[in-house]
Amino acid sequence: MVDANNNLYREFLDVTDDLIDAPEFKRLSECRHHYGVSRMQHCINVAYYSFVVCRRLGFDYRAAARAGLLHDLFYYDWNSETMSFRQHAYSHSKDALKNAESLIELTELERDIIKNHMWLCGKIRPRYRETYIVSVADKICALWEACRGVRIKAADKVGKSLTGSRAA
Repeated sequence: MVDANNNLYREFLDVTDDLIDAPEFKRLSECRHHYGVSRMQHCINVAYYSFVVCRRLGFDYRAAARAGLLHDLFYYDWNSETMSFRQHAYSHSKDALKNAESLIELTELERDIIKNHMWLCGKIRPRYRETYIVSVADKICALWEACRGVRIKAADKVGKSLTGSRAA
């Protein structure tokens, strides 16, 4: 959890608050993403860590943060759709880019970040270093979210097992 009094976090919010407050972005809070983490929270996680890394490296942290928020701006539940993970990996970035372009005017860098954040899964290649950073932040956050989900499920299972054994 990030301390709200942290100057870096306040700077992040200064760069992104218009997007975070947008109804189209808030709608992501209703979308399940990784193991109980909403798509909105996932996007905030990716955007914040991308912002921090790019800022420290002297890269375009504003574009990384804003595109990081929008990189998964799609509304379907890919876990329940009939498409494979591979199909989803290719199509969702196009959907996110289309939705982001209808929300705000994007720079070429922001477009590249959104469109190519899944470069590890396909033939697409990022044109900018910020795209690589957002993409790696996306994978690290997804891994953390997945591990968090596994820990929660394991704790629930142990809790149910202990409760069941006490009842016997």
